[in-house]
Amino acid sequence: MKNKKATSNWEKRLNLPSNWKERLHEIIYEADTPMGKWFDISLFIIIIISVILVMLESVEGIDVKYHSILLTLEWIITIFFTIEYVARIVCIGKPFKYIFSFYGIIDFVSTIPLYLSYLLAGSQALLALRALRLLRVFRILKLVRFLGEASQLTRALKASRAKISVFLYVVFILAVILGTLMYLIEGSVQNTGFTSIPTSIYWTIVTLTTVGYGDIAPQTILGQMIATVVMLLGYGIIAVPTGIVTMEFGKQETKKPKLGEQHFVHVNTQSCPNCSFEGHRDDADYCYNCGSEL
Repeated sequence: MKNKKATSNWEKRLNLPSNWKERLHEIIYEADTPMGKWFDISLFIIIIISVILVMLESVEGIDVKYHSILLTLEWIITIFFTIEYVARIVCIGKPFKYIFSFYGIIDFVSTIPLYLSYLLAGSQALLALRALRLLRVFRILKLVRFLGEASQLTRALKASRAKISVFLYVVFILAVILGTLMYLIEGSVQNTGFTSIPTSIYWTIVTLTTVGYGDIAPQTILGQMIATVVMLLGYGIIAVPTGIVTMEFGKQETKKPKLGEQHFVHVNTQSCPNCSFEGHRDDADYCYNCGSEL
């Protein structure tokens, strides 16, 4: 009895949840606790290793020589991700909310390929084996949850989407006009590649983006002069969307209240055990989305 009481008092002093599901949820879904940070770091490293294994398997010489080692390592990683996926479902209040969420679908898709490759029967399964196993590269999308400034960048992109849309619309009109003009100039010349207006528009976009495949090239002096203008325009066009997003990103920074001001509110990574919503204040006792106790 003394041991149980001592354990209970110890848990209270450290403010630890007594329920094992709450403990597991705190480790898996939150990054403010020491165990949560270690879990995220470990998961990050394992994802990187998994993606490297997929890349190594695509090299025929390495796969032939070390196939059994690579397969064993992949099974170990797959079992780990299976346990992680099941643990995420078990420790959350609304499992289906996680299962059908973006991260839930990515976690599922990145876990099942190795199992599917052994479940499929027949000769066609051998041909599909490699394609199925390549689906494991989706694990790299799991890294999105480690980007701390992702939400700020998302807000900047949303704030600048109207300006970027107008910019892309102008670029499209410019590409159509210049492509049509190049077709009129170069279309009558043989072996230039400007066989139609869509092909000429394709050339204009390739030139504007400074890619320059070289599969189509103007031969006339007038066509080359216009191509020079298009190339120079390309450098300016590339800088415009970058400047728009950078400006909005700067606005997001200036909107942040400084530390010490009264209206400053620190937001942590605490995740609601019921609905998995994040971004709660440090002084929050209940979830702002579903009202469950944190």
